[in-house]
Amino acid sequence: MLKENKQIFKIMQKVNLNEKLTLFSDHWNPRIVGELNGQHVKLAKLKGEFVWHKHDSEDELFYILKGELRMEFRDKTVVLKEGEFLIVPRGVEHRPVAEEEVSIMLFEPAGTVNTGGEKGELTKTELEQI
Repeated sequence: MLKENKQIFKIMQKVNLNEKLTLFSDHWNPRIVGELNGQHVKLAKLKGEFVWHKHDSEDELFYILKGELRMEFRDKTVVLKEGEFLIVPRGVEHRPVAEEEVSIMLFEPAGTVNTGGEKGELTKTELEQI
């Protein structure tokens, strides 16, 4: 019962996104800031080009907190600005590109690897929780 109460208390804590974003400065390294219904809520800072990749089993939601993100698909490009979000359906190849630093919030199933089926220097399999 005590462990369950601690878990409920932890879940019911408010999260200040701006404060969390001050805790890191690196790019393409998402941090977990919450969890609900098997989904992780993540924060990340992006700059430059990411790798082309897809997630065979997971949808991803990209919400722009600060800056501008260009989401490239093989057949089109979508530009996202502050306060906008985009859901990338599972199985769709995509590449995020940020000309200047952008801060984002992601919603994706727990265990989602940031580079999908592609493995490389930007792949993060163990995420820090802040």
